[in-house]
Amino acid sequence: MFILGLQGSPRTKGNTSVLLSAFLEEAERLGARTEYLDVAKKNISPCKECGTCEKKGFCPIEDDMQQIYPLLRQADIIVMATPIFFYGPTAQMKAVIDRSQALWARRYVYRLIDPGRKWRRGFLLALGATKGKNLFEGVNLTAKYFFDAVGASFEGSLTYKQIEASGDIEKHPTALSDAKEKAREFVTPFLDRKKILFVCTENACRSQMASAFAQYHGGDKVEVESAGSAPAKEVNQLMEKAMKEKGIDMAYRKPKFVEEAALFGKPDLIVSMGCKDVCPQYPGVPNEEWNVPDPSGKSIEFMREIRDDIEERVRKLRGNLKLGTQ
Repeated sequence: MFILGLQGSPRTKGNTSVLLSAFLEEAERLGARTEYLDVAKKNISPCKECGTCEKKGFCPIEDDMQQIYPLLRQADIIVMATPIFFYGPTAQMKAVIDRSQALWARRYVYRLIDPGRKWRRGFLLALGATKGKNLFEGVNLTAKYFFDAVGASFEGSLTYKQIEASGDIEKHPTALSDAKEKAREFVTPFLDRKKILFVCTENACRSQMASAFAQYHGGDKVEVESAGSAPAKEVNQLMEKAMKEKGIDMAYRKPKFVEEAALFGKPDLIVSMGCKDVCPQYPGVPNEEWNVPDPSGKSIEFMREIRDDIEERVRKLRGNLKLGTQ
C-alpha cells in the first residue's frame, strides 16, 4: 500500500513535520510504502482560473504540481498536515488544494471515475498556535472538499491547539502516540490485500486496463501494480478513449519497467499478457498467462473488444480470489 503525506508548513522540521513523520514512520513499520512531500519546497503556482481544466480536463501550468497529480492517484491514503494560518491551511498547501481543481473537473465535469476513488482515504493533521473555539472549523471544511476533489473519503482529523514554539508537539502528552495509533487504524485493513502485478510489453494498453479494472472492482481486497518489459513513453491514447467510454479515468498513469514495480514488494500473483519469455518470474509466485492480443495500432473497435475481454477476465479473477462484490 502507498501513503502520501503532504507537509504544508514552511518551517523546516517544525511541529507539523514531526507529527506527520510520526504517522508515516509507524505506517512504514507496519509495511506501508510512504512518501513525505514537503509542499513548501515545491514550485507550485496558484490557480490562474484559466478554465482549461474544465474545458480540456487538465491543468496547463507546468510546475511541480504535474508530478503531484500522479501521486494523488496512486495513493491509498492521503494525509494532509498543516499549521493554521488565519483559520485555514498555509498558502503553500492552499496552492496544492486549489490546483486539485483539475481532478475535480475530471470527476464532476467529465463524469470520469478514478479507479481508486472508492477505496482511497483522506486524513487531516492540523496544529494551531491559539486556543480559539473554532480554530479548526475552516481547515476541516477545506480538507473535506480537497479530499473529495482528489478522490478520497474524508476520514477525520487530529487537531491540536496551542502548538507554536519549536518542540511543542513533542511535549504534548498524546499527540505523537495519537498519530501512530491513527496510522495503525488506517494501515491495518490494507495489509491483507493480495498483490497482483499485471505485465505486458509496453505497459501502455492491456496491463494498464487490467490494473484499472482490478483496482475499481476489488481495490479494498487487492493491491495492484502494472509494468512492462519494454515500456512505452506514455499510455495509449486510444486505450484512454476506450476506457473513458466505460467511465474509467486513466489520466496520470505512466508506463514503467518491471524492475520499478518490483520495488513495491513481491506480488502474490503475476498476470502476463504478451511479454512471453521476458515476463518477470518470482520464486514461488504463480504466473497466469492471459492470451490477449496487443491492440496497439489497431482500430477503436478492436480496442473496445480487448477492453471488454480484459474486464471479464478481471471479474473472473476477482471471483476466484474472492476480491470483492462489485
